[in-house]
Amino acid sequence: MDLQKRASGLRFLWLTLLLIVLDQFTKQWVIRVFDLYESIEIMPYLNFTYVRNMGAAFSFLSDQGGWQRWLFTGLAIAVSLVLLVWLRRNPVGLWRQNLAFTLILAGAIGNVIDRIIYGYVIDFIDVYVNEWHWPAFNIADMAITIGAVLMLLEAFFEQRQEPAGQESK
Repeated sequence: MDLQKRASGLRFLWLTLLLIVLDQFTKQWVIRVFDLYESIEIMPYLNFTYVRNMGAAFSFLSDQGGWQRWLFTGLAIAVSLVLLVWLRRNPVGLWRQNLAFTLILAGAIGNVIDRIIYGYVIDFIDVYVNEWHWPAFNIADMAITIGAVLMLLEAFFEQRQEPAGQESK
């Protein structure tokens, strides 16, 4: 059997692992160096500020009694399993789609690790303009966002090819 025929999107998992390590390394650095809510200016419009997110994106459901921790953990694990199946089924040549899946998988796992260990997600990247602050985020959140944007771009701008000999109508 030809190696290229067997090659799947799982070949991109090295990037997932690299991003998980980077995400966890930066979060460990933040909790070692910063006190909770401590903030330092990195450059105009960007601070590092240690916060804890008990909810999901934009602190959704963060004010609930704790059940959301397990809901979001379960959802992230389910999405991760689906992404692994898709990566396994995708040919390696669908690199844009495989890259998107890989990024989302890395982010989901990075935040699941936090939820399991701490009960919350460690966020620290604070982007702001004047007094308006975007909700703080982390490397895992960036990976999920970039992966989702890539998926949308792939869906909207995918080059569809007609089988040889057929014309578009």
